[in-house]
Amino acid sequence: MTFSPELEARFEKLLRTYPPGRERGAMIPMLMYAQDEVGSVSQELIEEVARRVGVTPLQVQEVISYYSMLHPTPMGKYHVQICTNISCLLWDGDKLWEQACKKLGIGHKEVTPDGRISLEEVECIGACSWAPAIQVNYDFHHFVTPEQLDRLLDSLGKKQ
Repeated sequence: MTFSPELEARFEKLLRTYPPGRERGAMIPMLMYAQDEVGSVSQELIEEVARRVGVTPLQVQEVISYYSMLHPTPMGKYHVQICTNISCLLWDGDKLWEQACKKLGIGHKEVTPDGRISLEEVECIGACSWAPAIQVNYDFHHFVTPEQLDRLLDSLGKKQ
């Protein structure tokens, strides 16, 4: 599998961070960085990462099945994660989820027909003190109101 020179350099640096025999520690960051570049965690990517960190493809697959941020199918250019765990739920995170589903016409881990926005209901994004919270790609949005959610989704639909 071919990656950009930047990603190859990042992989090399990651693998050097771990002592010999412990390279498997680089597996999750490698999967996340590669997913960002290629769009999803394909079987080809699984095999490549397994080879580089010295484990079997099955061991990589086990990691992927555990971590919800690793996607076997491509998500949208803007991946919107809405927390509905207890802190966000108490501040109407569930209502924000329903609002987003209705507005976008998609559900959990689905993508809009134009491929721009995907939606995911998540258990926790570690922003309990700022509930309700939403994450778009790697950007957090705190104390989100229904009006702010509408503006955010509208802006994502217009972004280049």
